[in-house]
Amino acid sequence: MKKYFLLPFLVVILGMYAKSQRSELGVFVGTAYYIGDLNPNKHFTKTNSAGGLLYRYNFNTRWAFKMSALFGQLEGSDKETNYNNVRNLNFRSPISEISGQLEFNFFNLFPQEGKNNFSPYMFVGISAFSFNPQTQEGEHWYDLQPLGTEGQGLDHYPNKDYYSLTNVSMPFGLGLKFNFLRNFSIGMEWGMRKTWTDYIDDVGGTYADNLLLFTKRGPTVASLADRSEVTNLEGAGRGNSRTKDWYNFTGIWLSFKLFESSESCNAYKKPTYRSNKMGKKR
Repeated sequence: MKKYFLLPFLVVILGMYAKSQRSELGVFVGTAYYIGDLNPNKHFTKTNSAGGLLYRYNFNTRWAFKMSALFGQLEGSDKETNYNNVRNLNFRSPISEISGQLEFNFFNLFPQEGKNNFSPYMFVGISAFSFNPQTQEGEHWYDLQPLGTEGQGLDHYPNKDYYSLTNVSMPFGLGLKFNFLRNFSIGMEWGMRKTWTDYIDDVGGTYADNLLLFTKRGPTVASLADRSEVTNLEGAGRGNSRTKDWYNFTGIWLSFKLFESSESCNAYKKPTYRSNKMGKKR
């Protein structure tokens, strides 16, 4: 899955590289975490390492466009967040994202020495991401989406369809940039992702009839769908269907300016010379 997400990102970079004159290419290293039914409000809980690539095109000293391809892992556990111990669910999921974001620098940001070389910034954009929730029982990890733990795909629940493992999100957040050694930039950023899925954690609706799951799909699915000590009744709330899941990438990025601009923007303008009537440079 990662290679398919990365392919369009690289194609766009190569195309923009050929034309742009204010381009940066860099790497991102940081962490990823999740907010959802198994962790409603505790930021930086069960963080995991994350990384990726980024491309930035600077329109001027205030505005920039960034593309990034980021990868990480999300986790959640009722026991570790101490939110709903009785439910006793847990998950992990790889997360792969490709996004386009518009950045606004609060200060004018210049590449030249002797001018302002740092600025806080904010960003907002759109992204496509993939995920695949899994849970562990014993020594085994199970992919949860194909199991239909809330009755997806059963004739008894005609309105419950299997959820998609790809979706869209809206990234937004804050950061801080520094230009140094003329051709390098470094920064740190915190970025939330609002999604339109409630199933990054495989928890979004109500409990299915556990006996029906046992009969139609076997004891393993029935056990993973309801891990409470006392089996829940059909239709009882398994998650909060009124809210969607969120995820976050936080970290440090380092970028290199590919080559200097020859355009007239003051941020990248090269020295020019005026000639006298004899054609000599002054």
